[in-house]
Amino acid sequence: MPTSESVSSIPEPAGWKSWWCSGRLSQYLLLLACVAGVVGLLASRALVALAPVVGVVAALANPHIRRQVPQWLRLRTVWAPAGLYVLLLLSGLYTHEWPEWRHELFRQLPWLAVPLVFGLAVPLTGRQRFGVGSLFVVGIALIGAATVGQYLRDPATANEAFRLGQSMPSVTRIFHIHFGLMLALATFLGFRMARQRHAPHCLRIALGLSVVVCVVVLHVLAYRSGLLAAYTLLLIEALLALLVRRRFWLGATLLLALAVGPWLAYQTLGSVRERVNNTFFDLEQFELQHDINHFSLSRRLAAWQTATVVARQHPLLGVGPADAHAAMMDQYAWRSYGLLPANRVMVHNQYLHQLVAGGVVGLALWLLVLLGPLGQPTLRRNPYVYRFVLLSAVAMLTDSLLELQTSYNLFVFLYGFLIVAAERRLRQPPKPSPA
Repeated sequence: MPTSESVSSIPEPAGWKSWWCSGRLSQYLLLLACVAGVVGLLASRALVALAPVVGVVAALANPHIRRQVPQWLRLRTVWAPAGLYVLLLLSGLYTHEWPEWRHELFRQLPWLAVPLVFGLAVPLTGRQRFGVGSLFVVGIALIGAATVGQYLRDPATANEAFRLGQSMPSVTRIFHIHFGLMLALATFLGFRMARQRHAPHCLRIALGLSVVVCVVVLHVLAYRSGLLAAYTLLLIEALLALLVRRRFWLGATLLLALAVGPWLAYQTLGSVRERVNNTFFDLEQFELQHDINHFSLSRRLAAWQTATVVARQHPLLGVGPADAHAAMMDQYAWRSYGLLPANRVMVHNQYLHQLVAGGVVGLALWLLVLLGPLGQPTLRRNPYVYRFVLLSAVAMLTDSLLELQTSYNLFVFLYGFLIVAAERRLRQPPKPSPA
């Protein structure tokens, strides 16, 4: 048995080996992947593509990876995304769109990679996680402010576009539906972060200002999907405050904001008035069976009816993710609603899309991914987790967010960063107390 002198004489690993043995290499690589992911979501698709690769390297760099694998396999939030990917693999047995199927196999690899990264890499510290969240919130606010500046250069032209159903993308070319959801997420997550007392005072001020900016941007640019998600979550927060937490003044204040906010925006913002008027006129065109080629919501209603027909024809496993577009276009050929081929849109509803692509099995797996975390009481009480889940759930009523790369990356990254990481922290064995 070695003596204390002989043990102390053993040299410590030097350089990168010490980083690897201590786990800092894995942790800093994970931090780099998270920062690259956030910056990529805001401004660069290339960084979004590279971030999971860096994350997988971070997981492999964990010096205790063998010990972590059994714990990773016990995470419930890992298995549901893997189930979606397995269903995609099985759809290769009946797909007719082989090139698209092979593309989907590659595109949807983050369902496996991101839960693996956040389940196996050395976890970020609380300060590092707060920094990544702050980068997301403040970054969204800065891009939103720049986009409003672009709007204010010629508000009359922009309002006319809103009247015709068109929306402004962000200055970094983020699609308006995705950007509206990002603004709603930044609003609620940033509000919670700004109340953390351990955060530096200047950062709390920056987060608070970012929340205000995000709220203003949502209303000035009248992003319907983002506003729908934000006000739905505000209603849920008000009901929770009144019925569960018994905080009546807070609940009453939130309900007042829910009533006054939309009315005030309609009275003061021309963009909101044009958007509301356009929405009702749009829906009226579908109801009266007029020409709907240039009306966004009417085309979505036509797509939803088309999707229900396709889903009824393939109820169990659907047509396959790779064949969903072809199946929709074939059904449009039977009933076109007067739409020109260029205006025959896809499903624009994530739940219906899952039903078309994966049938009842695919929809069940998707609901397990989205709502499964709320089945764990501790995760359900985590304000970041339930707000992310509910905002995403509402936004996906109006668009197939997982079928577009930016919103797919947004969901999968935040799923790993917020949900998988939170469950992993819950399941970590407690540290032994000092003797």
